Amino acid sequence: MMNDTTKPDVTAQPEGGAKLDAAAMLDACAVDATIAAGPYDATWASLAAHRDPSWFADAKFGIFTHWGPYTVPGYRNEWYSRNMYIEGYPEFDHHRAVYGAQRDFGYKDFIPMFTAPAFDADAWCALFARAGARYVMPVSEHHDGFQMYRSRLSRWNAAEMGPRRDVLGELRAAAIAHGLRFTTSNHRAEHWWFMGHGRAFDSDVREPMARGDFYWPAMTPEPNEFDIDSCPAPSEDFLDDWLARNVEIIDMYLPELLYFDWWVQHRAFKPYLRRLAAYYYDHMAARGFDAAICYKYDALAWGAGIVDVERGGFADATPFVWQTDTALARNSWCHTDSLDYKTLPELLVGLIDAVSKNGNLLLNVGPCADGSIDDRDRTLLEGIGDWLAANGDGIYGSRPWHISGEGPTTPQTGMFADQRPTRWTSDDWRFTTRDGDLYCFCLNPAGADELVCRTFAAFDGGRRPAFNGVITGVELLGEGPAPFVRRTDGLHLPLPRRSRAAGHDRGEPVPPIGFRLHVG
Repeated sequence: MMNDTTKPDVTAQPEGGAKLDAAAMLDACAVDATIAAGPYDATWASLAAHRDPSWFADAKFGIFTHWGPYTVPGYRNEWYSRNMYIEGYPEFDHHRAVYGAQRDFGYKDFIPMFTAPAFDADAWCALFARAGARYVMPVSEHHDGFQMYRSRLSRWNAAEMGPRRDVLGELRAAAIAHGLRFTTSNHRAEHWWFMGHGRAFDSDVREPMARGDFYWPAMTPEPNEFDIDSCPAPSEDFLDDWLARNVEIIDMYLPELLYFDWWVQHRAFKPYLRRLAAYYYDHMAARGFDAAICYKYDALAWGAGIVDVERGGFADATPFVWQTDTALARNSWCHTDSLDYKTLPELLVGLIDAVSKNGNLLLNVGPCADGSIDDRDRTLLEGIGDWLAANGDGIYGSRPWHISGEGPTTPQTGMFADQRPTRWTSDDWRFTTRDGDLYCFCLNPAGADELVCRTFAAFDGGRRPAFNGVITGVELLGEGPAPFVRRTDGLHLPLPRRSRAAGHDRGEPVPPIGFRLHVG
């Protein structure tokens, strides 16, 4: 069970309703005093000694949510706030055609339209639990700079504008009520430059702005994401504000996983990342939480957090736990009118492949602008839940075996490898282990009456087989004992007709099928 003995303070505000500046916020939270009193200090040597939470290695499956004012236009993807200010982009022309010139109707003017009348945190988390997720990760602030939580630092937040509700606080309470661990992501770093294109022409971004304003700082030029020394580098004011916003989230909402999107790998963030990581780990440990930071692109020293691979993964099992974050749709993280949805079999294979290689799947759902969940999203999530109800024994709490899989199909690896679906066959398998048993998942049993897993072939009188143990029994997960024959060409597993899904006989991809091998 998760530790929830310490409740976050989601109501504390400065006297008189005034907003704190970043320095005052950090002083009020006693950041340095917390670090001095805790087990971790702000050095990579100290932070690299941090141990990944055991709950994370067991959870395997979480739900990500991207939801904010960018869902109001619902056009193309969640980068609307940037792209609507770049002449030549479809968003630029779409915005002028639908809403008018950017100087008269800017991105900030979507906020009053983002009222979210259908938002129900309890309904969201009930669905996520139904899907079999073990943790939930709403985005606290995207690149657009709109905070989805009550803030003492800026009035540009969901509790004071738009929905006028503390979205993050409501989701935390609902997640815990449904047995889900609460985590969150923060994408504030990219706001340093995200609105900068609006300075290139007559738009509302060119209005006079001060530190803390919605579009601030809107710096130019936009950096290359891989240039850790790009200029202009984030200023001390911005970095203090970045740190204060994350400290506020930690203090108020106690996330058990804190995820950063890219660009925090810039050299300017390094001392701030060290300070934040030390504060987070010390603060959470003092309150009995086993927490971690999830990061990309070598932003943290090795061992100081959990590696994330966006829309991709590793070729083989790793000795370290990791996470892949991907989405129900191939072309957007938020809800739009043109989503290219993945299929249920594809999503399930993504989960199995990650788990077989010591990874977790963080699957994104993009709620509609009004706060409802699209029926297409709901159907896919319920399908995942049904599959996990039958096959979860080989997923939750499992660990990678010394062989992660077999088969003729080689998936793409690395970042953004999911842009095209992989054509799996009945000869493609993935393996996990738990409590001494081995689990075998056929990634696409379509068209097969009998499955053959070659890794578990019997000794043929020549070389030692890949598996030299004794198999005493086999279960088809969700159904019960299954007949099997171990021959020199592999483990033969007849596929009962009752286990076949719609489309099986037509050769269309169908959900993977799992077996438990009892080892004597």
